[in-house]
Amino acid sequence: MSKTKTASTINTENKVYKSRKISYDPLWKKLIDVKMTKTQLADKTGISRTTFSKMGKNGYVALEVIEKICQELDCDIVDVVSILPTHN
Repeated sequence: MSKTKTASTINTENKVYKSRKISYDPLWKKLIDVKMTKTQLADKTGISRTTFSKMGKNGYVALEVIEKICQELDCDIVDVVSILPTHN
């Protein structure tokens, strides 16, 4: 199986998949609902403020980070991250 990866596409066996953007807007809304700040969540989970900064720019983070957040907030992944639709 041949795989090549660029910033915006993944080609696997002649199938091309475009990367989709993600958003952490559901997380920021959840924090408002539970009256918790990013700093408080960082302190409770041990997630670095650098990682939260990356998330503030809708950057990719490890699934372990999402898992820690879901455990702390007692929620599902859809309450933390969403995948934005692609525009052709």
